[in-house]
Amino acid sequence: MNFIDTQQSFMDYIRDPSNPLPDGLTLERMTVYRELFFNNVDGFVSGAFPVLKSLYTDDAWRKLIQAFFVSFDCKTPIFIEISQEFIAFLQTSYQTVDYDPAFMVELAHYEWLELYIATVFDNENEQPLSAEMITELPLSLSSKATVTQYHYEVQHISVDYQPTEPSEQAYSFCVYRDVDDEVVFLQLNPLTAQVLGFISQTDNCYLSDIIGWLQTSYPQMSSEALSNGCLQMLQQLAEKGIICTINNLDKAE
Repeated sequence: MNFIDTQQSFMDYIRDPSNPLPDGLTLERMTVYRELFFNNVDGFVSGAFPVLKSLYTDDAWRKLIQAFFVSFDCKTPIFIEISQEFIAFLQTSYQTVDYDPAFMVELAHYEWLELYIATVFDNENEQPLSAEMITELPLSLSSKATVTQYHYEVQHISVDYQPTEPSEQAYSFCVYRDVDDEVVFLQLNPLTAQVLGFISQTDNCYLSDIIGWLQTSYPQMSSEALSNGCLQMLQQLAEKGIICTINNLDKAE
């Protein structure tokens, strides 16, 4: 057996001990290796999803992590990205069982966002917005912010509150990192969520573009009311650092 085959045999057994032992290695040694790898993965996943874990018995949680460990082909060697791979596993590969909560994917994503926003890199080209700049410069969603929507009340889920059906109205959030590097979950009303979604999907988005889109979407409202309300909303978002402008000026040589 060549080195590549030996390495593959080693990895196969680490993932699933029902596979044959690698040549030349004892059960005791491979058990140590496997527990080391598994416990590392379990620790990172458990730390990233404490609420989801609290809804499971220890045995049921271990089975879930075992399924992830055995069947999902992680694409990253970076430990901090294991939680993102776990989300992908739940969304694409995992076959739910009777005791899995209906909201497990949404809750896991909600919890994962805290880690993601806490560790996302700053964009050095982003510039804070003053109230006056909002009317003059293109607007952008900060790289340290994201907008998301859920059908379950993920913000309230706990051992004592586990909804079995989605809500009639979706829940929208902006998750962002503030000036003190604290991650904040801001629940949004539908209009604010729509505006932030519009900004994130529109290149060179100016205030006039947003107001024009709002006038088309809400023809029953007066232009003055839309303009004043939109400007006030954007000022509040700019103060929180959720929206910014991008400095695209070329540096002098």
